[in-house]
Amino acid sequence: MIRYPNGNIFNSSLTPQKTTIKNEVNYGSRGMTLEYVINLANEYYLNTNTAVIHKKPTPINIVNVAYPNRAAAKITEAYFSKASTTDYNGIYQGYYLDFDAKETKNKTALPLSNFHQHQIDHLNAILQQGGIGFILVRFIIQDEIYVYPANQLITFWQAQFNGGRKSIPYDNIKRIGYRVSYGINPTVPYLSAVKNLITATNK
Repeated sequence: MIRYPNGNIFNSSLTPQKTTIKNEVNYGSRGMTLEYVINLANEYYLNTNTAVIHKKPTPINIVNVAYPNRAAAKITEAYFSKASTTDYNGIYQGYYLDFDAKETKNKTALPLSNFHQHQIDHLNAILQQGGIGFILVRFIIQDEIYVYPANQLITFWQAQFNGGRKSIPYDNIKRIGYRVSYGINPTVPYLSAVKNLITATNK
């Protein structure tokens, strides 16, 4: 059992989980989730001395542990110690990267309900310190992945409280974002698109 900081029980049915092959998102013949291919890309980048990027651990406090046998321990109760920020961070060519990964089955837009205020605040703080912040978003129906600048996400987020949209249009992400073309090794070479974002940021 895992609890949130406010004491409410964590409902795993409402949160993305690690899935078996038959339940995973279908990337044509790839059959892998976005998080999985990002992790594979990060391993490749680390092994080739291209970049050092890791998935952030989820902060939890353990309350109870069971020991079914001497060689194993099982967490039976825990809770999130604080709200998580973004999914990944690291260093690439001297630039600090910080980003979140999102997938959507919506064909026309990325709903802003996929984000939380503390994540927006975090990305805004990254930008203020000169870091490179973005989201890596995959449109499942189109099977397209984009690197979308954090400043654009922040603009849409703030506008929704003043009568603006509750989502970011697919056409906007396609026009302003940087398309990630599939490769062989890694399957999702997202740093090629990030490099274009860095170039545009430095103009």
